[in-house]
Amino acid sequence: QGQLVESGGGLVQAGGSLRLSCSASTRTFTRYAMGWFRQAPGKEREFVAAISGSGANTEYTDSVKGRFTISRDNAKNVIYLQMNSLKPEDTAVYYCASRVWSEIETGKDAYDYWGQGTQVTVSS
Repeated sequence: QGQLVESGGGLVQAGGSLRLSCSASTRTFTRYAMGWFRQAPGKEREFVAAISGSGANTEYTDSVKGRFTISRDNAKNVIYLQMNSLKPEDTAVYYCASRVWSEIETGKDAYDYWGQGTQVTVSS
């Protein structure tokens, strides 16, 4: 897996939406499960969502279920995180990560490559 580059973060009011993107430079993108994690100031990095290499399976942390959707476009080597109904507690740096297996994992130690992160700030 090569470089992971996130984009799409920004400042939004509570109740608003953002879509994060993460592009990967690899010729074997479908071999990698992908995940989104986030880290708020003073807190541990936490799992948000993950998607299998084929895109058939997804998993979410409870606090974002029904609001966030992870997807991938394997033809473009990109994954997305559509975030709706954003809350101030969603404020964090969001990181894209990949693991050298196509199956989903939720633990951050299972991921091998990380992007540089993109800031998401939700104002109340």
